[in-house]
Amino acid sequence: MSTLPSPIPDFCPELGIEIPVSDIDKELRKLWEQDEASTNASLMNLVVFSEKPNSLIENSGIIRELTREHACRAILVEIDSAAEPHIRAWITAHCHLAEGKKSVCCEQISFYLTGRVTGRFRNTVFAHLNSDLPLVFWWQGELSDILTERLVSVIDRLIIDSSSWANPAASFRMIEENSQFNDDLIIQDHAWTRSFQFRIGIASLFDDPTAKTALPGIHMVEITYHPDHRNSALQILAWLATQAKWNDCECADGFAYRSNSGVVISTILRADPASAPLSSLVLRAEAATVQVTYEIGASHLQKQVEAGSYKATSLSPADPTSPAELVGLQLARGGKNSLYQKILPRFRAMLD
Repeated sequence: MSTLPSPIPDFCPELGIEIPVSDIDKELRKLWEQDEASTNASLMNLVVFSEKPNSLIENSGIIRELTREHACRAILVEIDSAAEPHIRAWITAHCHLAEGKKSVCCEQISFYLTGRVTGRFRNTVFAHLNSDLPLVFWWQGELSDILTERLVSVIDRLIIDSSSWANPAASFRMIEENSQFNDDLIIQDHAWTRSFQFRIGIASLFDDPTAKTALPGIHMVEITYHPDHRNSALQILAWLATQAKWNDCECADGFAYRSNSGVVISTILRADPASAPLSSLVLRAEAATVQVTYEIGASHLQKQVEAGSYKATSLSPADPTSPAELVGLQLARGGKNSLYQKILPRFRAMLD
């Protein structure tokens, strides 16, 4: 085992006051007693888990921004399983002005755990949840054996980024196995959220009568994506096939479908290292081409319907790409994420 010193300095204002784990509740009470002008606000427990070195400080900055719009009790956890067993803890509050007067503050508890921590992690987190509030669990990076059935059983909303996984098929199986007794678990995937405006854009284009007329004749789907974000491309393809009621077809190489009108629909998935996570979605029919494109750095998506001499273009907002912005959107939208659940079986079949 490694005996390297903790990478977090003894004095770390980004995380607040370092305290013994046994004193967390007492010190939190003292924190609020010191400032009677502050209001403690929480609508959820938000646990942010990472095994990435130095993630605690980075995630504390993210929570500072998230709490401007989403009141929560935040519990940040960084784990280093290679070091000797140890635990450090900090508390702080992120405060924001309400109507220019009273501060509205959200608690943050941070833990740095080392060594084998499966049981210690679960017990540490469980002991400091606000039991009256739902649990949103943001798992950063690859899944590990820390994601147990007992942990998943108390999670209301699991935020993941399947694009960061080396083996997405195995990771989704792991979630399925550990959530078999939690039928109410809601999964929110950054890979899916990154495609939101693309999906809205392509759907809105079919309000155009020319595009709507061409819909039954679509015979080609082309998606250009960054190599790190293949899952976003597959999910948007699964969405198209599911919503358009295309049937899987083994009539061509790669992914292919057959429409209800009997048209064979081929697909081209094009990985481009210079691309945004998603940069182009093109649907081709005999009579028309419908497409949504995005250039890195642009503030909007470009939408276009083209049929012979007819050409209609428009703009729509671009999808965010940073983890903090994606989580902010996911928390703001809430809901059951039923459309993702609907396309998930088809997407997982693509992975297999």
